[in-house]
Amino acid sequence: MADKKPAKTVTTQTNPRGIPVAPFVDNVADYVASRDDVEPTLRSFQEMISKYQFMEVNSQRRGQGLREKIPDIKKTLEMVRFLKVQKESSSSLETNFELNDTLYARATISPTDTEEVYLWLGANVMLAYPIDEAETMLQDKLSAAELSLSNCEEDLEFLREQITTLEVATARVYNWDVVQRRKDKADGKGGDD
Repeated sequence: MADKKPAKTVTTQTNPRGIPVAPFVDNVADYVASRDDVEPTLRSFQEMISKYQFMEVNSQRRGQGLREKIPDIKKTLEMVRFLKVQKESSSSLETNFELNDTLYARATISPTDTEEVYLWLGANVMLAYPIDEAETMLQDKLSAAELSLSNCEEDLEFLREQITTLEVATARVYNWDVVQRRKDKADGKGGDD
């Protein structure tokens, strides 16, 4: 038992958001210390694949939410910038606004009424912001959402690579075990003759 090689530990390398890198099995005999380590190794790989798949689903959901949110932020930012330009032009603005799905009202907005804008923050919360502050806040929010979406897409690609690496590693360990069993069976038959 003292000659038994210890199994390699999982590497602690991670991507920028802390997702661990899957172990790459180049030489199965070096990775798996003995045939007794095959089942625990395969279970460990399956567990890691499940964790990566869970992270993948969460990243997909987060990305989808951001893809839906970004156009709304852009539209709101464009409207705030439009109101800012209207305020600076000192001319009244005539507009139609939606009261209900099929009900609209006409309004004339004077430049003095465009000192602040009300932004819907969600969860039944609406706040009034000065136009410049609203523009800055929306621009920051848009930049953060776009960065988060970019990170999300990068994580998805990274996770797919890790799942593929583990699936290949699982196949290699399994195939190595099958070959070892065949060799043992052949050696056992040769010794009985």
